[in-house]
Amino acid sequence: MVIKSLRLGLAVAIALGLAGLAGPVMAQSSASAAQIPGWLQAHVGTGEGQIAPVVLERARELYQSKARRGAVRNPCYLAMDATRPSTARSGAPGQRFYVICEGSRTFRAVSSGYGNGRKLRSADFSNGRQCARNFSNAEGSKLTMGGNYLTAETRTSFKGYVSQSGATRPFHRTFLLFDGEGETRNARERAIGGHPAVFVKWQCRMKNPQSPYADDEGYVPYGRLVNYTGGRSNGCTTWSPAESREILKLVEGNPTTLYIYPESKDINAVANAVKRGQSLSSKGLYWNASCLSAIGAPNFWPKRTLQPVINAWRDSLPKYEPGELPLCK
Repeated sequence: MVIKSLRLGLAVAIALGLAGLAGPVMAQSSASAAQIPGWLQAHVGTGEGQIAPVVLERARELYQSKARRGAVRNPCYLAMDATRPSTARSGAPGQRFYVICEGSRTFRAVSSGYGNGRKLRSADFSNGRQCARNFSNAEGSKLTMGGNYLTAETRTSFKGYVSQSGATRPFHRTFLLFDGEGETRNARERAIGGHPAVFVKWQCRMKNPQSPYADDEGYVPYGRLVNYTGGRSNGCTTWSPAESREILKLVEGNPTTLYIYPESKDINAVANAVKRGQSLSSKGLYWNASCLSAIGAPNFWPKRTLQPVINAWRDSLPKYEPGELPLCK
């Protein structure tokens, strides 16, 4: 076991060799990179607040393709690099989601969450808090799936009552649906989209018969607002409340493209390079260096193999009636 661990560590070290340079090497060799305007080139790289060349190139290609066909008219497009860490060296949430508006020459890098996965007896496809190792398009996996998306409509729903600024009020959260294609085509089935990284942790039932959200007995759920900006999600893309307002305002009623890296082909190629002790730069591959060092090698779980595992786990769960919240004191 020790020998196997040492071999894996050596393979990762070799794969990482100049991995931080993999992005710039790819940018120099790519024909599409020459078309990237100079102001945007300044934001290309693998440092904090920058976008890796391969992520930008694919995001631009997707956006330009959809724009030419008239599928999108939004002057901005979105991208995400799910190989980056949750926390920057400064301790602030890591910037791995990008809003790019070439017409106005604006580039924003903000934090976002990735899928936390699950740890089952039959399979462990969970992710840690700092770096994502596992990815999948299986429904119920709670994992991020890289590839092409289009933003769609928004839905706002009641989540519970919370206390804010000395007042108790209902809390609503807006959810932006994503439509996918190819390996992401089941995005709606998986309820994959984007939303603020906050939820209401229910604590008790509060008497409020006048509320439109009251149950038959006149009670509403009351709880504490939890902010998990930059952390893990159930597979969706999540942003801070402030950034969510800006992003939702940008795309509501005006859809655009979203490209999420890595795709399954990238995950498998990087995993194979690590296994063979090859450097990513020599193979024209990219993965965030600090996260690759932390996870060893990434893993893609295809829907065709993981879905039966999840379905069997669900079928094994005992049938029970949901518990009732206590009354608020």
